[in-house]
Amino acid sequence: MNAAVDIDVRTTAASAQETSAPKASTSQWKLGLRTFCRDRVALVSALFLILVTLAAIFAPLLTSYSPTSGDPVNRLAGVGTEGHILGLDGQGRDILSRLLYGGRNSLLVAVVPVLVVFPLSLMIGLFAGYKRSRAGELLMRVLDVLFAFPLVLLAIALSAVLGAGLGNVMLSIGVTLIPYMARVAYTATVQESGKEYIEAARAYGANPGHLMFRELAPNVIAQLIVYATTLCGLMIVVAAGLSFLGVGVVPPTPDWGIMTSDGSSVLLEGIYHIATIPGLVILFVALAFNLVGDGIRDALDPRKQTR
Repeated sequence: MNAAVDIDVRTTAASAQETSAPKASTSQWKLGLRTFCRDRVALVSALFLILVTLAAIFAPLLTSYSPTSGDPVNRLAGVGTEGHILGLDGQGRDILSRLLYGGRNSLLVAVVPVLVVFPLSLMIGLFAGYKRSRAGELLMRVLDVLFAFPLVLLAIALSAVLGAGLGNVMLSIGVTLIPYMARVAYTATVQESGKEYIEAARAYGANPGHLMFRELAPNVIAQLIVYATTLCGLMIVVAAGLSFLGVGVVPPTPDWGIMTSDGSSVLLEGIYHIATIPGLVILFVALAFNLVGDGIRDALDPRKQTR
């Protein structure tokens, strides 16, 4: 009789634990969202990124000028020129139009590789960090070899080998991101594996799959999201640098890096707006990604969450 009651109590406790876990997780994410919304700097940065993205998507509705064809007669016209609020470049192309259309390529090159590499890096980190097997350690050592090369230098080398073009640039950036994101996932997995909730789940009889994907993965993902957000800001600068050097997006396709490169040739002539305007856009967008990443980090930290 006592044994039957004991089994019923354990079953009821287990059911209550399984039922309350999703609610606790949902409540935790709600607290995180509320904390993020109270961070004015992060919230304004997120709204700024949303506006930049919407402006790039709806570029045809915001400007009537072509980003690739220009007016040679009025080339190098300054800011405030009638009909061209941000002026014209060296080939008479409207700078505002090229900024809007160029945002599509710049944001794609920065965000898409991070999104593609994210699940792959997560799986590598979980496998190598939890299993701690020879295969996992060998995989991490291979990725560590790539750390011998600076990220920008490796991206330039890969882009030079693959050739210029939007697809090749995205592939080059994606390959360079794998060791960095996998290392963060691996470190987070190792740290979380030694915590009490993992030991409790293991003692309860959870199998390795449950431990990796139900217990470890949510906490590792939270840390990886923060890092991935800041990487997007860095990739904006890297992608612009590749285009500036001529191994990125192919002209006359509009791109913020190409615009900066075009403007650098006339800086000594005292014409600054062609290079300065896209340069400032790159700066503010990269900064916004980093500020959003800081806000997400604080929002996912239970010690800083507010009710």
